Amino acid sequence: MQALFVIMRAVSLLNERIGRLVSLLIIPIFAFLIFEIFVRYVSGSPLVWTGEATQLLFGIYAVLSGGYILLHREHVNVDLLFSRLSIRNRAIIDIFTSVLTFLFLGALVYFGSSLAYESIEFWERSQSAWNPPIWPAKLAIPVGAVLLLMQGIVKLIQDILTALDIEMPADLTLHDTAGGEK
Repeated sequence: MQALFVIMRAVSLLNERIGRLVSLLIIPIFAFLIFEIFVRYVSGSPLVWTGEATQLLFGIYAVLSGGYILLHREHVNVDLLFSRLSIRNRAIIDIFTSVLTFLFLGALVYFGSSLAYESIEFWERSQSAWNPPIWPAKLAIPVGAVLLLMQGIVKLIQDILTALDIEMPADLTLHDTAGGEK
């Protein structure tokens, strides 16, 4: 059981570090948008590259942050009834609904990998006047899906242990967005 906990911690640590690193992409996105607005008002004409650069960076930011968001249980939930259930019953429901998550992520990994492979094979570039490479953004799709899938497996194991009333180490206990124990 200790080996499983080590793997779960490693996956969570990987998603924590990647999430924190990817969060820094907000800085150039913000800078590009502010620069674009400044130049547009000073010169009267927009820049060709800033809009596309921010879209590509934001796409990478969005797909690579999924594992981090799941780690911290920050995905949007509508839990009018769910929040009233016991911890154990919530874990049991999450076990069954994880099947849908894994089906979706499996498809995303499969089709995203195919898309990324073709893009890398031809060093795909945008068809705009700026013409930046877009293969890095397409490669981020299956990478982000794998990170989210791994964190989803960690969450599934946590849910199974919770449903079976097996105690987990404190650092692997599920937490809600308010920081309390779930």
